[in-house]
Amino acid sequence: MPRFVAFLRGVSPMNAKMPELKKCFEAAGFTNVRTVLSSGNVVFDARARSESALERKCEAAMHEALGRSFFTFVRPVSHLRELLATDPFAVHGVPAKAKRVVSFLRDARAPKVALPLAQHESAVLCMVGREVFSAYVPTDNGPVFMRLIETTFGKDITTRTWDTVAKCAAA
Repeated sequence: MPRFVAFLRGVSPMNAKMPELKKCFEAAGFTNVRTVLSSGNVVFDARARSESALERKCEAAMHEALGRSFFTFVRPVSHLRELLATDPFAVHGVPAKAKRVVSFLRDARAPKVALPLAQHESAVLCMVGREVFSAYVPTDNGPVFMRLIETTFGKDITTRTWDTVAKCAAA
């Protein structure tokens, strides 16, 4: 049975408990459900169906069980492993001290401005399919990379560190 990851936008330990999310996904009929970290990453097995159908099913299950849902981005684990193997950051000369992040889009769309886009040691580097790759060095300017991403793609995205994507792909 194919394995998937649901990346949920806006989840924190303050607004959703991982055991409750796990139960939602199990109640929806998904199997081998695991949560990864406390930021809304749910890994599960499901009969093959489109990612958009799985997103709708996840959101409906959360709404039914929790009375609310989180905007959901589903990717097959096999796809995430391919991304990790190709490492889109490598060709951009990202400094070793930089944090690497991936933003997930539901639909591929052209960026509003040309990439790469950089400011204050933060850069939106490239887009591959429905994933956007960014890197930043933490500074006193706050989350500049998130402002750049939202300026370029809007707010209907969710972002994870490269390390979190790797943990989800391995779960």
